[in-house]
Amino acid sequence: MPSDLLEIVVVEDDPSMRRAIERMLRVGGFRPIMFGSAEASIEAGILLTADCLILDIQLPGMSGLDLFEYSLADGDSPPTIFITSFDSSAFRDRAGRLGAISYHQKPFLGRVLLDAVKQALQAPRENCRLNE
Repeated sequence: MPSDLLEIVVVEDDPSMRRAIERMLRVGGFRPIMFGSAEASIEAGILLTADCLILDIQLPGMSGLDLFEYSLADGDSPPTIFITSFDSSAFRDRAGRLGAISYHQKPFLGRVLLDAVKQALQAPRENCRLNE
């Protein structure tokens, strides 16, 4: 049965954080699609069809930033939000240059991330810029 819920792809390697984000997105009325690695999300082949991406920066293997850059190689990427436990100006700068919608350091409030998703879904793909 097809769903009319907006699909949010989340790539987060920490299982407890992944579950928390999944619950928050479901309560917010979205359809979360969860992955524990960048490679698993690529294999699924749904990055470019998602309505929004939430990517952890520090992942085993390919980083969230590298995944985003990979997705851009095939054209416009969905609006993208970065999350990280390891904040740095280099990460923020790179995310901004790539066109991320927002960037959040863990821990963050669920409503803050949910508001960021709603904002991301309203942004035109071609005008995505980092909002701090």
